[in-house]
Amino acid sequence: MELDYKEIGKRIARRRKKLKLKQAEVEEKADIGDKYLSNIERGISIPSTEVIMRLALALETTPDEFLVGTVRHGEEHWKDVAEQLRALDEKQLKLIESLIPWAAERQL
Repeated sequence: MELDYKEIGKRIARRRKKLKLKQAEVEEKADIGDKYLSNIERGISIPSTEVIMRLALALETTPDEFLVGTVRHGEEHWKDVAEQLRALDEKQLKLIESLIPWAAERQL
């Protein structure tokens, strides 16, 4: 399964607009750089796993809404995962990022 970053960007933009938030507001909440969200939403920049998690927290949803177009309401598990990811270094995050498509393909 290959990720479509243009579609991910569209999903992020759709969620932001649904919440009536400006890009700058989301960038501040997610602690990401100025204009970075614009580049993500247009599919120009490829967000890291950490940025996807931060955006999900800022936009009050789950990362799977952005990655695969579905959302699991009522589950707080993803917030725990986001907190664990914050403690990882770049090499560890790259490993986790490579595992996401593999995990998404599995039916558990």
